[in-house]
Amino acid sequence: MIDGILIGLENLFEPMHLIILLLAMMIGFLGGALPGISGTMIVIILLPVSYGLDTISAFILLTTIYAASVFSGLISAILFRTPGTPEAVATVFDGYPMTQQGKPGQALGIGILSSATGGVIGTLILIFLTPLLASFALNFSSPEYFALAVLGLTVVASLSGGNLIQGFIGVGLGLFIATIGMDPLSGTERFTFGSLGLIGGIDLIPVLIGLFAISEVLRKSKQDHSIKEEMQKVKTKIFDRKIFSRIKNTIFRSAILGISIGILPGVGATTAAMISYSEATRWSKNKEAFGTGVPEGIAAPEAANNAGAMGAMVPLLALGIPGSATTAVILGAFVLHGLQPGPMLMSDEPGLVYTIFMSLLAVNILIIVFAKPFIRMFSKIMKVPYTALGPAIIVFCIIGTFAVRNSVFDIWIMLLFGLIGYYLDKMKFPLAAIILGIVLGPIAEVEFRRAFQMSQGDISIFLTRPISAVLLGLALIAFILPLINKIKKTKKS
Repeated sequence: MIDGILIGLENLFEPMHLIILLLAMMIGFLGGALPGISGTMIVIILLPVSYGLDTISAFILLTTIYAASVFSGLISAILFRTPGTPEAVATVFDGYPMTQQGKPGQALGIGILSSATGGVIGTLILIFLTPLLASFALNFSSPEYFALAVLGLTVVASLSGGNLIQGFIGVGLGLFIATIGMDPLSGTERFTFGSLGLIGGIDLIPVLIGLFAISEVLRKSKQDHSIKEEMQKVKTKIFDRKIFSRIKNTIFRSAILGISIGILPGVGATTAAMISYSEATRWSKNKEAFGTGVPEGIAAPEAANNAGAMGAMVPLLALGIPGSATTAVILGAFVLHGLQPGPMLMSDEPGLVYTIFMSLLAVNILIIVFAKPFIRMFSKIMKVPYTALGPAIIVFCIIGTFAVRNSVFDIWIMLLFGLIGYYLDKMKFPLAAIILGIVLGPIAEVEFRRAFQMSQGDISIFLTRPISAVLLGLALIAFILPLINKIKKTKKS
């Protein structure tokens, strides 16, 4: 391992590799921060470019963009209530309210520190414990995946602003949206109504962009933008001893939780951020404050999604199984370069693997250095009149949505959900609950059915397997406790 780390550092500090690293960071920052454009899309666009580079340069480019874009999604999430990447969805819940309070710099500082810390912790665990984490992920089968998804769905209790009925309606709507398209196991069409556009299902990206970005543009177009004057000068303060002492436990707990979820193939950093936000709420003594602009509400998802993104590299490198959408693209890059990720990659190409490790570690450390200058440049967009900025955001959203699947139908879906999000937001409906259902719904459905196939219809499989039983028990407790607390408050009042 020590030899591999030294080889990785030697490769990384070659002048050309350093230039590629820094260039890829800026590209990743920009791709993650711009509304409607994600790291996955940037990696896809640059995949043909990587083919013209040597193997080490190619994977420094792609993995650096991946890590940088996961971080920079928080910038537009905090400043504009528009998550730059799906991983930053949960950051909106408390990041944007803090901006509305006139504290965007503090919110960004918390996000930067949490992202860098979570990313560094995730990378160190990736380097030193990859074999152990890969073997742990192998212990998870369908019952465990289903139980994890159910545990994640209980976050609705903390995202519904005290209105559990609205929260469960939102989750139910999200779960329904997730079922549209081809049945993942049988291939049967579901709720397509003969539409060719719906056969492939409704993608997360147009729904996400519509609910949060388009609806926000519509909402802001009818508002007084006096707060915009206060937000024009964003002074980002990263190291605040008082804030750090408050959020340090949340950061470390969320980072560990994030990488633990991230290593599970197919789950991804978005789910890690959602579940970590939920856990931060449960650990808090002031649960009602979440969603109003509390530091823990930014620290938890940002530490988790950056750590989870590093965790998603574990099944890719150790097992040859992509842990997320972007790592699936990176898997294609390995094949393009004539390599097969998996157990033999560590022994056949240790120099490449450890160079990837070192580049990911360097990116997460350099976030602290380059984030402030980038935000200073990016925040100048806020000086543009909203009559110009609003249409520009919509154009970026349309381009980003179309580029994901080259589908005009997705653009119409995005615009439809923009209108739905606008009216639901006026009703104070928890939009995050819908996203939660869409993200976790496919995991819950597929793994539930596979578990039943494994047990030949015996439901006890979820209780006889220790890990799934513990996860379901935690989900039950998480569901019951808010109800008990609400009953107690009602009786007390």
